[in-house]
Amino acid sequence: MEEIPLPSHFSPELDLDTLKPISFLGKGAMGTVYLVYDPKSDPSAASPFALKLVDKSLLRTKPDADRRARWEVQVLTRLSDPENLHPFLPSLLGSFECDEYLGWAVPYCSGGDLNALRHFQNDRVFSPAVLRFYLAEIVCALEHLHTMGLAYRDLKPENVLIQHSGHVTLTDFDLSRSLNHQAVKTVASAADNAAEDTRRKSRGSLTRWITIINDNKKSKAAGVGLLKKAKSARVSPVCRRKPSFSDNGERANSFVGTVEYVSPEILRGEGHDFAVDWWALGILAYECLYGMTPFKGKSRKETFRNVVTRTPEFVGRRTALTDLIERLLHKDPTRRLGYVRGACEIKEHEFFRGVRWDLLTEVSRAPFIPPREEDVTERTRDSEKCGASVRELLQKLRAPPSSMPPSPDCQFAEF
Repeated sequence: MEEIPLPSHFSPELDLDTLKPISFLGKGAMGTVYLVYDPKSDPSAASPFALKLVDKSLLRTKPDADRRARWEVQVLTRLSDPENLHPFLPSLLGSFECDEYLGWAVPYCSGGDLNALRHFQNDRVFSPAVLRFYLAEIVCALEHLHTMGLAYRDLKPENVLIQHSGHVTLTDFDLSRSLNHQAVKTVASAADNAAEDTRRKSRGSLTRWITIINDNKKSKAAGVGLLKKAKSARVSPVCRRKPSFSDNGERANSFVGTVEYVSPEILRGEGHDFAVDWWALGILAYECLYGMTPFKGKSRKETFRNVVTRTPEFVGRRTALTDLIERLLHKDPTRRLGYVRGACEIKEHEFFRGVRWDLLTEVSRAPFIPPREEDVTERTRDSEKCGASVRELLQKLRAPPSSMPPSPDCQFAEF
């Protein structure tokens, strides 16, 4: 396989001998993330950042994983271009590559992710007013990606991070795909023709910015399970069919996403485009409203069958929010809200009435502001006890257990 080099024109090479780790942040499908800081430029660790490390030995055991890791760095590099900077998307602070690891740094989001935040809410769901805030910012982030010709393809609450300011940031771009721009339809008959074409193909296949509306009561779904859901399973890219194209622009044919968020067109293998992100937005909104996804079954097979055949169930009276979700979860992508005119259609929906889209970034009091970080002096003192640079940490990670004597003072001994 041809190796994709790490881009460097927007990402200076990280100095692993200088950077110091502070704490372990998490482990995902593609790598491990640590909170680190640069004692030279930031001796008090007032502005730490997230460092994602991908072990090359693990990449060799996963089909196409190396290419996906390098692709994520390329996407972050594009997002770091001054012309592509966006307040709800990350930028690349730096990258590196050695014999054993790939790594890259992005801004640290201290508020965790949207799924964890949901579990701190009453009944573990968001009120419609709060959900409007988060959905509006996600719509803007997706709109920007689509304008760049990128389909995100991995939207879920775990990939929506909360910044220090309370605003959102999307993360994890290894499943994204570059597509030609979808042709804008201004005539209804053109969309109808495209819809008929898709049906033929699939036949037989299985608070300045907002006006607060009187829906602030938090939605409660009787009988809805509120236990924290298990970690979502990802579906890795697998080619399903020969490339298909339509008058709407290029369509991807990889089988990708997270099981409960995969769209019907991906499961049917008929090719997909930017509309898969609007489907995922509908799933995310449903989960944040009811505490569970709409099509989850007892097995992956049953979940997939439900995605293709079942309609979402709503509890209580119909609202603008449930109407939005229903229209985002249309099985036929050509009839899905957002297909014809992209994010503009979604922004015009009744649920977002009163939103000042041009003032989203100026909201000074988001629904949730992350608590003040632990004292930076104490944090750097703990880091200095280890005396370890990121390079030394990597060496410990790869060392046999017998050569790693436990150290009660070093918080990285367990790694």
